[in-house]
Amino acid sequence: MHKTNKILLTIIIVLAAALMAIVYWQKVGFNKDYWAVYLDTGDLYFGKLSYFPKASLSNAYILQRNAQDSQNPFSISKFSNVFWGPEDRIYINKENIVWKTKLKPDSQIVNFINNPQSAQPEQNSVNQQPVQMIPVQSTSTANENNGQ
Repeated sequence: MHKTNKILLTIIIVLAAALMAIVYWQKVGFNKDYWAVYLDTGDLYFGKLSYFPKASLSNAYILQRNAQDSQNPFSISKFSNVFWGPEDRIYINKENIVWKTKLKPDSQIVNFINNPQSAQPEQNSVNQQPVQMIPVQSTSTANENNGQ
């Protein structure tokens, strides 16, 4: 019996150490890459993707359609800056993910996220938090402009 208790204690200590290492790696560990995550709702989010303890995006941004602006029909804004004040983490149901892709470190989106001062904030109403936006030119608009 005494030998069984030592083995059980050793297993518990090893599992606890492994769990602490995983939690540390997720919270503090390596610099995570940015991902684009497209959901079946039609929403496209950008952020640092994590699957522990459940799927989530931190430092999240959302792609928004600008119906009034034909020059820049799309923009991105920081999710935590919307008027209802969410935290800077979005928990995602994995079954709702249509596709995801890792963003290149030199992409326009990652450059904007890492250096938000380079874009001008959009002017909002008095009741809303300021939301930083970056214009994103669609491929079809860019092709139409090149053909003219």
